[in-house]
Amino acid sequence: MKDEVKSIKGSVTSSIHKCTSLHNDLSQFLEIVQKIGDNKEVCLIASIRCKHIIQKAWAVLGKSGKAFNVQRKSQHNVKMPSDADPCWIIAISALPDGQVLVADRQNDNVKLLNKQYQVVSHWGVTACIWDMCQITPSEVAVAVTNNASNKHEVQFITVTQNQLSPGRKLELQHEGRGIAHHQGELFISSGTALYTYSLSGKLVCRLYEVISAETSGKNLCGLLLITFVLCTGVFLPFWGKESGQIGLL
Repeated sequence: MKDEVKSIKGSVTSSIHKCTSLHNDLSQFLEIVQKIGDNKEVCLIASIRCKHIIQKAWAVLGKSGKAFNVQRKSQHNVKMPSDADPCWIIAISALPDGQVLVADRQNDNVKLLNKQYQVVSHWGVTACIWDMCQITPSEVAVAVTNNASNKHEVQFITVTQNQLSPGRKLELQHEGRGIAHHQGELFISSGTALYTYSLSGKLVCRLYEVISAETSGKNLCGLLLITFVLCTGVFLPFWGKESGQIGLL
C-alpha cells in the first residue's frame, strides 16, 4: 500500500508542477491580452504564440479540445420561507431520477428539488456545510464543520420517496472542506491535506499534505488537481454562490 501511495504521490506531484507552470503562463498571457485592449492584430499575434501553452493546458485537463455548445439555461429560486438568510449554494448533486440536491451553506440545510426544481424536502444540519458528494443513486455525503465546538463530521443523507432522512455519521479529526467519492472510498480535503477514508469511516491514508498553512494559490491548486486525478471530477471546497437561485446549463 505504501508503494502505491508513493507512486500516486509522485505522479500527482509531477502533475501539480505542470499545472502550476501552465497556470502561471496562462496568467501572464491574460495580463498581456488585457493590456493589448482592442488592438486585434497584436492580440492575434499573442494568441498564436501562446497556442502551444493552451494546448498543453487542455492536455493536462484531459480535454480533447472539442467545443460544446450550451443548448439552454435557466434559473430557479430555491429559497424557502423558513430561510433566515440569503441562500449560499455550496454544492449540487443531480440524482439519476431527475431530482437535484443542493447544499445551502448559509441556512445550514440540504434541499431536495423535484424535476421542476421546486423544494420538496429539506434537512437541517448542525454545523457549517463545506461540500457534498453522491455515494449511491439515492445517498449523498455532506462534509460539515463547527470550529467553535471542534466538530468535524460527514453526514450521510438518503432520499426516500421524495423525502430526506439522515443516516450514519463519520467523526473526523480534521476539517472537511471538500469531499468526493470514488470506487467505494471517500477523498476528504482539510484545506491543507487530502485523506482517504472507507465508507465505514476508517482512515485509509493521508495522500497529500502541504507544508504551509495557506490554502490558496499553488497549494489549493494541488489539492484540487489530486482529487481530479483520483476521482472523476473536481470538488471545489471554497466557493459557492450567495444567491437564492441556482443556474442550470
